[in-house]
Amino acid sequence: MKKTLKLVAMALLGFSLGTGAFAKTLRLAYDADPVSLDPHEQLSGGTIQMSHMVFDPLVRWTQDMQFAPRLAESWERLDKNTVRFNLRKGVKFHSGNELTSADVAWTFERLKGSPDFKGLFQPFKELKVIDDHTFDLVTTEPYPLVLHMATYVFPMDSKFYTGTDDKGNPKDLLKKHADTFASANASGTGPYIVTQRQQGVRVDFQRFADYWDEDSPGNVEQIVMTPIKEAPTRVAALLSGDVDFIAPVPPTDLDRIRGNDKVNLVTMSGTRIITFQLNQERRPEFKDQRVRQAVVHAVNNVGIVEKIMKGFATPAAQQSPKGYAGHVESLVPRYDLEKAKALMKEAGLEKGFSVTMMAPNNRYVNDAKIAQAVSSMLSQINIKVDLKTMPKAQYWPKFDERAADIMMIGWHADTEDSANFTEFLTMCPNTETGYGQYNSGNYCNKEVDALVLSTQGETDEAKRAASLQQIEQLLYDDAAFVPLHWQDLAWAARKGVHIDKIVNVMNFPYLGDLVID
Repeated sequence: MKKTLKLVAMALLGFSLGTGAFAKTLRLAYDADPVSLDPHEQLSGGTIQMSHMVFDPLVRWTQDMQFAPRLAESWERLDKNTVRFNLRKGVKFHSGNELTSADVAWTFERLKGSPDFKGLFQPFKELKVIDDHTFDLVTTEPYPLVLHMATYVFPMDSKFYTGTDDKGNPKDLLKKHADTFASANASGTGPYIVTQRQQGVRVDFQRFADYWDEDSPGNVEQIVMTPIKEAPTRVAALLSGDVDFIAPVPPTDLDRIRGNDKVNLVTMSGTRIITFQLNQERRPEFKDQRVRQAVVHAVNNVGIVEKIMKGFATPAAQQSPKGYAGHVESLVPRYDLEKAKALMKEAGLEKGFSVTMMAPNNRYVNDAKIAQAVSSMLSQINIKVDLKTMPKAQYWPKFDERAADIMMIGWHADTEDSANFTEFLTMCPNTETGYGQYNSGNYCNKEVDALVLSTQGETDEAKRAASLQQIEQLLYDDAAFVPLHWQDLAWAARKGVHIDKIVNVMNFPYLGDLVID
């Protein structure tokens, strides 16, 4: 650890001395760096965090979950299927090109072609350009989440991404885990420009001199982001003064940070669900509801929260956290080892079977330890697990391949709405629509799918909530997945770095607004 810390300290010290403006330089340590600079390559927390630095959304969430105008300065509903947006004038991309409605339309079409994002934008019929600074978002049917979706439209510089790169490939090529122009080059309207990037080592950002938001309180001119996968090393780097801001903070170090008078800890209740999915195509045993129920009853997720998460999480029995429209208060964790064994016997599998399991080891808090605990718990019902854990960068390609019988997935509802969980995690996988994009279990329930689709056009909040709660009940009864917990959030920074103003429950820190004393 000391050697790692020394290398980190040397790199960061060299950067800070070179700036001559230490008070306006943020030394940031996350558990991983963005896998790509392409905002449409992967729908993940890391990608959205990067997008809020390099790009800007049309609309964004406030800390109290209200909508705040960004590149769209105003909007109005024209009819049941149409919302008109008015763009800010004079906004420039990093290239110097000026933002217009044409860029938003170009971005919208690219989103609809993204394997990860197209499911989100399925309800939209078109983006109609009215003039350079006015456009309409038109849905095929009445849709209750237009503004929710506008928070995920980060306009890209269409002129910058037009043409071919030095390899002869289109600059706008969208391909996962590939060396594309868009994955390594970016021109957004955001507060920061990427000036240097070495995957897995560091990313340097410089404040964009022509940034449009003159009212932003942010005074951070430069950021150096250093991925530090090991949680103890990350915490030690903060406490020693080698970095200014870290995330996430492991539960085991919460008290240690609280007790240090040189740093501040900021915590929030989280909405990211951590689950395991059971692949029914790879293992026919998982097609049997009784076997899936046995697995759920064998996993002591309350114990995992108490022992591994040190209480810094909320045990889950469903996808929707408390406060979401689909949350069902009566659904509770159901660890019962004897019932799990009885269900395996009823299914004729009391002697068990063998499975493979994969999980990341640097994406979610204590992800590898959780996977090890679940593996041990499944052995109690004679399910023998061959577990492999790996860094996030290696894990996602494996997840996309559905390379194991049981795979871990965490999900934060991108629309801050219950339906989003189901659309991506438990709807029948459909490559054409994008639904079930992250359903590695290949679970499929037509009744669930029909209910989800019905909520997309339901603007009556009470009726919509009833349908979303029915979905959660169906998934619970069917043991569609293995719920673990909702992951709480924690960030820490040295005193004088006011992260409490820029963090949020979505875990998308608005670093452009960060103030350092």
